[in-house]
Amino acid sequence: MKAEVKWIGGVAFEGTADSGHSVTMDGAVESGGTNKGFRPMELVVLGMGGCTSFDVVGILKKSRQQVSDCVVEITAERAEDTPKVFTQIHMHFKITGKDVAADKVARAISLSADKYCSAVAMLGKTATITHDFEIIGSN
Repeated sequence: MKAEVKWIGGVAFEGTADSGHSVTMDGAVESGGTNKGFRPMELVVLGMGGCTSFDVVGILKKSRQQVSDCVVEITAERAEDTPKVFTQIHMHFKITGKDVAADKVARAISLSADKYCSAVAMLGKTATITHDFEIIGSN
């Protein structure tokens, strides 16, 4: 994988990845930014959420679960001192579908967290990562 981050002024940067997609990163106004993009650490948490959701949905589909939606709400805490690494991360999965089995959801989340998700594995080196879930039925 290759990526490029280019300074675009102030404390703003544009990141471009091999996929050709770009994202703007910027700081808060009080940090000298103009609030025109994500904070870099927000992207770290979003990346982890995307990585684990990719796994969970895939595992549930392979388990023949009728999933129609997956949302993961993430709360994260960072250290007070520099480097301000993540110290606590909690993921709350909301799985929507018809007759979705709780044991299958628990298994999918555990497999992602313990085996498949590279982002969880990396962030787990500094943060305690916890998770829970709810199932929302649909017709």
